[in-house]
Amino acid sequence: MTTASAPKAPASDVATQIMHAMRTMSVAPIPRNYTLFYEVCLGTNPALTRDLALLGSRPTQEELDDLCSAHLGLGQAQVVDNAHTELLSQLEAILILLRQEQDSLETYNRLLGETAERINSKSNFSADLVRSAVALLTQATGETIASGERTVEGVARRSQEMDQVRRELDEYKRIANTDSLTHLSNRRAFDEQLAALYDDPMKLPLTALVLADIDNFKKVNDSYGHPVGDKILASVAAVLRSSVRKEVFVARTGGEEFALIVEGNTAEEVMSLCERVRRTLEIRPFRHSRTGVDYGPITVSMGFAMATQAVDPGDLYVKSDTALYCAKNAGRNRTMIFEDGMRKDYAGKGWLIYKK
Repeated sequence: MTTASAPKAPASDVATQIMHAMRTMSVAPIPRNYTLFYEVCLGTNPALTRDLALLGSRPTQEELDDLCSAHLGLGQAQVVDNAHTELLSQLEAILILLRQEQDSLETYNRLLGETAERINSKSNFSADLVRSAVALLTQATGETIASGERTVEGVARRSQEMDQVRRELDEYKRIANTDSLTHLSNRRAFDEQLAALYDDPMKLPLTALVLADIDNFKKVNDSYGHPVGDKILASVAAVLRSSVRKEVFVARTGGEEFALIVEGNTAEEVMSLCERVRRTLEIRPFRHSRTGVDYGPITVSMGFAMATQAVDPGDLYVKSDTALYCAKNAGRNRTMIFEDGMRKDYAGKGWLIYKK
């Protein structure tokens, strides 16, 4: 939410707007296109919005994919496809090595059998035969051992290469789930984290969802420009991250909105945490380092609900958002916990945009 007086679009309206825009531009309704248009809908990347507009009313899929690559990083499908191809290649190489080792062992076993037959044959028994058999077996054993060692080395090397692919995928996921401006988790990561919140009912009594919103942030952008606004967003994000323990999940969920998932704390402790963050921002100077221009005061409103107050992640989000709305409506720069009877005059923004 941006201000107390600006109603939010319901989840269904956001999805409807996105699908309508995609249909209007004849864009295929596939996941990566939806992600692109959702980022435009958030309005947090003006360059992306501008470049999409420059494509005109009938962009090609290649143009859209190039836009995704430029603004959102390499497309998820392409990254996964590349990793899948690489893993298949490494597995095939390992299978080839194992087949070669199997062939080597079968040859060695056959040689052992043939040599044993010759030695056991009384008609062919001689000292020369024994010496030649021993020499042959020694050579074969050495070659088999060497082959086995090469196989072990080959499998180990291929395994390391597969592990590198895994690490690259992990790094891609980290980047894909990180907000480039604030370096906090992004909306995609938040949706995933929130969706899994009710998987462990034992944790719910001490789990809270906190939503925070910078007060009157539009005035900052209008007065000082978006570059200053971006610096303030990054500063607020740094305060949020440094003011809570590292186990607390902190995300920028869009625009000037942030979310914290706090586990292991009572409602009173969560309120204390929120107030500590709010007061830290309230007294923090926001000035231009060279000109001394004061951009402040910068304050935040915060609202939260405990997981036990809701029946599922969606309900928890709505109740936390309701508390935030009430904090805004009561004058801003304050924290409120959800209570039964709180009124909410709008449907609220959607969540789980990225949930599959």
